[in-house]
Amino acid sequence: MNTRIHPTYRPVVFRDRSAGFAFLTGSTADSAQHIAWEDGNTYPVIDVEVSSASHPFYTGASRVMDTAGRVEKFRRRYGSTGA
Repeated sequence: MNTRIHPTYRPVVFRDRSAGFAFLTGSTADSAQHIAWEDGNTYPVIDVEVSSASHPFYTGASRVMDTAGRVEKFRRRYGSTGA
């Protein structure tokens, strides 16, 4: 690869703080923060908001939505025209 136009591909740790989950993978992303990994080496770490450990699709857990509040707001706005 041409070093002038391609970013550096290196091992990076992605960490999901909400789930306490981290994984090591290759990436071109860079970070000023570093973390000591299980193998004893230090890698850049990137914090993510959602990962497979915290996403409801993968965990099977559903989030409680305020559906009652939305229904009431709809009824106030458009009225109840049901039979």
